[in-house]
Parts: sequence; structure tokens; C-alpha cells
Amino acid sequence: MNQQQTDTRRALACWYLTGATASGKTGVSLELAKRLDAEIVSLDSMAIYRGMDIGTAKPGPFQQAEIPHHLIDIIDPPDSFSVSQYREAALESIEQIRGRGKQVLFVGGTALYLKALLRGMFQGPPADWDFRNAIEAEITGMGAEILHERLQMIDPVSAYSLHPNDHRRIIRALEVYKLTGKPISHWQMQFEEGNPPDQCRVFTLRHARPVLHLRIEQRVEKMFAGGLVDEVRGLLARWDSIGKTAAQAVGYREVIDHLENKVGLNETIERVRVRTRRFARHQETWFRGLSECRIIDLDHEFDPAVIAEQLFEAGNSVERT
Repeated sequence: MNQQQTDTRRALACWYLTGATASGKTGVSLELAKRLDAEIVSLDSMAIYRGMDIGTAKPGPFQQAEIPHHLIDIIDPPDSFSVSQYREAALESIEQIRGRGKQVLFVGGTALYLKALLRGMFQGPPADWDFRNAIEAEITGMGAEILHERLQMIDPVSAYSLHPNDHRRIIRALEVYKLTGKPISHWQMQFEEGNPPDQCRVFTLRHARPVLHLRIEQRVEKMFAGGLVDEVRGLLARWDSIGKTAAQAVGYREVIDHLENKVGLNETIERVRVRTRRFARHQETWFRGLSECRIIDLDHEFDPAVIAEQLFEAGNSVERT
């Protein structure tokens, strides 16, 4: 067994609570962590950024004091953080938490992070910065659309799964093809085989679509009432601009447009609502495609403690199989 297989087995032994944005993960996770005597590791690609608190619905100081949280506030918004970096940091967190005799509970909605932990991932060749800089120059001169078109020619599988605006992953796919002569989708195929859900402790919270949309509406209203615009204004004042990865966070790009006087506040709020609903649909598609995920359907009014008890019993039954 190689090191990646060993690491994947360690990750598979952990507990996971995931689901679309606004599905209620935070409340359930705190209750479940108490029952498990667990520490929580964030499974959120935007919670890693310092200062991005309101728009990411990051657990607050009281919640983090109640249950120790990891991989939150570890880098600044201008910096980038790859899936492989996350996986390495998560595996280190697993070792540290288990060394304290605690269980490990991953909580968040970033499906790429989840998949990398459950199945491993293609590490690939190191970055070719000359190539990346040349591609960035092409984007500036000719627009980003040409990148996606180029990827469709050499790797239609990856092109289908990547959004045309996901420049970072498109550039990486092009880079891997240049350096290896094979599409990145070819290298990733060995990590496509999943595990049966009854052999894992991966629980995915799900609401009926109208209920989820209502929860998203309430989430967005709370974000703006809680000071999202001022938060983004402060980030720009401190760093001038936030990085391309951080700017992908739902709400931040829209508020930046508002602050640059491109869009009014009411239209900005509506854009965030629409994009959040779209993002939630994208997340649910990802979770349906991961065989490890056990879907937990929730009523409109649900008790986090009751759900946590159900998950606790279901997860412990895995240990007896």
C-alpha cells in the first residue's frame, strides 16, 4: 500500500458532515461533535481566508470556543491555496486531533476537498510558471473564453466539468497536458472509484428546493444586515485587492462590483441571491455524484440535536460492520 492509499484510509475513518450552503451544517455539527467528543476540521475552501467572515458564514468565536475548529483563518485573501495543499493540511490535522484522543469531524460544503480526502488525488507535475504567466497574458489580451475552447479540444472531459470562469483549474489542466502529454482527466480516472455509503460516515444534509431557497434568502439578508459590504470594503482597504481564488466566494465578487460603482446595492443583493442558489444546485450535483454521501433529508423545521443523534447512531453502526 502506497502513502496516498494509507492517507486515504485514515481519512475514510473520519466523520463528515456536508451539504449545500445554508443547509444547516453548523448547528448540527456542534451537536454531533459533542456526542463524538470530536474536534471540527473545516471543509470549506473560503473559510481558510482571514477576514472573510460574514460572507462565508464562518463559525463565530463562541462556536469555535465551544468546539475546537481547524483550517479556519489560515491564509490571507490575496494568497492562493490548492486542493493538494488542503489535503496535506487536513491529513496533518487528523494526526494531531487523534493524538489528543479525539474524533475528527469534517464540516463544510466544498466537494472537491471532500473528494480529495475520500479518494485521494492526482498530484501531478510541479507548476510551470513560465507557461502559467504566458497563459495569463493570453487571458489579458484575448479573453478567458479561448482557454476553455482550447481545453475542449485536448480534454473534453475536463472542459465539461469546469466552468469557463474557473481560470485556475483550466490553466492547471492545460499545464498538465503540456507537461505530461496526457489530459488531466486521464490521470484522475484512478481516483473516480468510490466507496459504498454504508461503509462511510459521510452525511449530506438536504432540503426540498423551495425550503433551501428560503434559507438562502434568509442567509443573504443576514449577511448584508451583518455588514458584508463593510467587511469587503475593509479587505480592499487592507490588501488593495483580494486574490482570484478568494474572489470566487459567493457574495464577494458582487460586493466588489458594487463598491466600484458598477452595481447598486439592491441589484447586488439580488445577484448574490441568484448566484447562491446556483451555487447550491452545483453543490448538490457534486454530492449526488459521490457514492460515499448518505443523503439526510430534513424537514423545514428541524432540531439540530435530533439530527445529530440520528447521525451519531448511523455512524456508529458503520464501526460494527
